[in-house]
Amino acid sequence: MTLFKSASLISLLTLASRITGLVRELLMASTFGASALTDAFNVAFRIPNFFRRLFAEGAFSQAFVPVLAAVREKDGDASTKELVNQIATVLAWALTFTCILGVLGAPVLVWAMASGLKQSPEGFEAAIFMTRWMFPYIAFMSLVAFSAGILNTWKRFAVPAATPVLLNVALIAAAGWGAPWFGSMGIEPIYAMAAGVLLGGALQLSVQIPALRRLGMLPQVSLRWSALSTAWQHPGTRRVTTLMLPALLGVSVAQISLLINTQIASHLTVGSVSWLTYADRLMEFPTAMLGVALGVVLLPQLAAARAADDADRYSGLLDWGLRLVVLLAVPSAVALLTFARPLVAVLYHYGAFTDADVQQTALALMGYGAGLIGLIAIKVLAPGFYARQDIRTPVKIAIVVLVLTQCMNLVLVPYFAHAGLALAIGIGAMVNALWLLLGLIKRGAYSPSPGWGRFGLQVVAASALLAVFLMAMTTQVNWLGFEGRALGRVGLLTLCILGAVLVYFVTLLLSGLNLRQFVRK
Repeated sequence: MTLFKSASLISLLTLASRITGLVRELLMASTFGASALTDAFNVAFRIPNFFRRLFAEGAFSQAFVPVLAAVREKDGDASTKELVNQIATVLAWALTFTCILGVLGAPVLVWAMASGLKQSPEGFEAAIFMTRWMFPYIAFMSLVAFSAGILNTWKRFAVPAATPVLLNVALIAAAGWGAPWFGSMGIEPIYAMAAGVLLGGALQLSVQIPALRRLGMLPQVSLRWSALSTAWQHPGTRRVTTLMLPALLGVSVAQISLLINTQIASHLTVGSVSWLTYADRLMEFPTAMLGVALGVVLLPQLAAARAADDADRYSGLLDWGLRLVVLLAVPSAVALLTFARPLVAVLYHYGAFTDADVQQTALALMGYGAGLIGLIAIKVLAPGFYARQDIRTPVKIAIVVLVLTQCMNLVLVPYFAHAGLALAIGIGAMVNALWLLLGLIKRGAYSPSPGWGRFGLQVVAASALLAVFLMAMTTQVNWLGFEGRALGRVGLLTLCILGAVLVYFVTLLLSGLNLRQFVRK
């Protein structure tokens, strides 16, 4: 399977995950509404998710995959299997210890995450109860991230990309079937959602096991103390843990930025946090479908090229990834900047979501759109450093960009309110991506291949025509005036999107761009 096909497969499966996630949220809202207990569930679910982003899918994956790919390239599958066994043993011990601490420390964790829940004693106690039940979810997801790193290194991308759908399916079942069942037994129905999270984690891990067994990479875990000591002394384990420290700092920077922005938004006009959240969910579609897909595909390949000392392949992989980013992220950014209001109206303009909410959410979405290219490019450029087992450089850049973003907030928020927060993030992402790009070029890791000038002009010309088309569709149609005709509005949006795709790619073909060059990689 070519890299393009692999990235396309991951994108499609990510789209399925986002769609089922949207169904999950709509079903949960209709089943439970908004109350102290739903707040309790959301806080309780956010706690293991926070640690998942920080450790499992963050620091651990960034450190583990490059080391794994390098060992496989240099030393073969037997040494790789030994590394997998040793890492799995250390991971099993660490997760057991973490889960015990999490269950015992649930009251402290809930208070640290949302002390305001104490306004409703029932909600605070429910959050503690559900945190204790859901905290083992981090163990499941850490093992899923571990398995995904192995499968992605072997170019088996489908199973890791599809597993998030299973969590959404489990939660949909919990809301639609589990909640009424719990209610009939006299148990608080919201607790069914906690059971759904735990079931979803178990399902995600269970589908990894046959895939690993087929590769001969199902780890052998030992819980003996002597085995832990041996595993900890393994050179690969020590290398992964050493790389995790700066990676953890880098992931923490992103989480700190999110917390600061949420705090600022909470002091603005009522609804600001929600407007940013709704815009962020829309922005995640292109960043996940393109940025995450490319990052997942490129990281193990870049690490293997680095281990083989193949500088040309290394640079070629980065060049292909960056060209694909420009090809697809530029028109996506144009769409968010010129077509934000129709997108927000079609997805959210129902019930209590007013015309003013549409306008404010669209402004936030445009702020994110200004930096979309940077947000996606980082997913390609950062692995260029991770594959070289250089995690410190992206972390240093991220820290400086965090400070820069907060300085921009001081200037932009007084003028643009919540949209200023989104715009600051977008500008910061562009600075981050440019800094990473220049760093790779300066180190000699990346040399742009010929033809970038002509390619850039072709994309700009096609994007300009796309902007004209989308602005006409935005102004000529009253997207807020479809009361009682939701399907008609959805159908019109679909036609507009298809028309936009046609305008963009036909213009590229007429300009002489050979799209097959992206498919062959």
